[in-house]
Amino acid sequence: MIDIEDQLTLDERSRTDYILGLRKQWSATVYPALVREHAAGGRRATTVDEATEQLRGLSLYPWFSHLERVQQKMLWRAAGDAVLSRRETLTAQLETAPEGAGGSLTLDPGLPLPSWYTDYDIHIQPGSFYSDAMSAYVYEFGARIVMLRDNDGYKFHTLFTSTALPELPGARRVVDIGCGFGKSTRPLAGRYPDAEVIGVDLAAPGLSLAHAEAEAEGIAIAYRQADGRATGLESGSCDLVTGTMVLHEMPAEAMRETLAEAARLLRPGGALRFLEFQATGDPFRDATIIEHAERNNEPFFHDLFGSDTLAMCHEAGLTDTSWTPFDERRDGVRPDGWGERTEWHFPWAVLSATKPNVPAPNAEGTGAR
Repeated sequence: MIDIEDQLTLDERSRTDYILGLRKQWSATVYPALVREHAAGGRRATTVDEATEQLRGLSLYPWFSHLERVQQKMLWRAAGDAVLSRRETLTAQLETAPEGAGGSLTLDPGLPLPSWYTDYDIHIQPGSFYSDAMSAYVYEFGARIVMLRDNDGYKFHTLFTSTALPELPGARRVVDIGCGFGKSTRPLAGRYPDAEVIGVDLAAPGLSLAHAEAEAEGIAIAYRQADGRATGLESGSCDLVTGTMVLHEMPAEAMRETLAEAARLLRPGGALRFLEFQATGDPFRDATIIEHAERNNEPFFHDLFGSDTLAMCHEAGLTDTSWTPFDERRDGVRPDGWGERTEWHFPWAVLSATKPNVPAPNAEGTGAR
């Protein structure tokens, strides 16, 4: 498979490096300066709404806000130009992708896409992730820069797989909801080599790229286009259901339905694990996350932070519910909290739950909301 970054011209690479450097400066230099200005004000907010009001009143905030939005637009323009200038070659690659690993690709051209999915250019990627055959290539390229090149080789997803997922001797089926272009699904095949691994997503372009890359790497994965709220898979057929950065991109009711579908799919004793984001409890820090979501066309962060997802899991019949902080740099799951960090970063966390072997009484969930 062609990696577009191996094909970049000097001008394209310089452009990409400039955007990466700008993003790093925004995170590691501008954000700490914003925090210092807020601290110098001497008045600590007790709620996110109060902190948001304070944030918007800081003299540095217009620059911080503008810089984030602008570099995100620059990122997608650079990624789009690099991909679309190679459309013919990349299209041919998808059409002639090698087969032989034993995986499969099942697309559903008639699948209705929910309005909450199509109404926004998520991450302000023009056309979003589903609208064009090249959308997945654009997102794959852009996501490397968004993660500051720290997720190259799918480091975050490998950490999630190795530190957050349970030992499942004899696991027969693992499902990844919202698998995108497969960066979260492929590590699952390494973690559970004897299990059938299934990736589910709404976007056909992402699934087509995921399948082509998995086959090229010799990894057998079944990719299927379906709604994560109604996968079409058999009840009680899965040992593990996962999702990575998908719940925060749907409204609260869709979250509820997705978690209920995950519970339906699990066998008794099966595990649910979603890598997501959670409020940290620091009103100012959490206000910057909400403001990021607004600028990045991710309106449902409000729903994730404002929903009792543990109660949703409990309503779906799951037990042992919890949120656990996750350090994407090196530690993975971190039960003692996120730790002190000066740069702007996502508050990663893992949602965990279990399908009981027998119907459970009204057990209370534990952990952060």
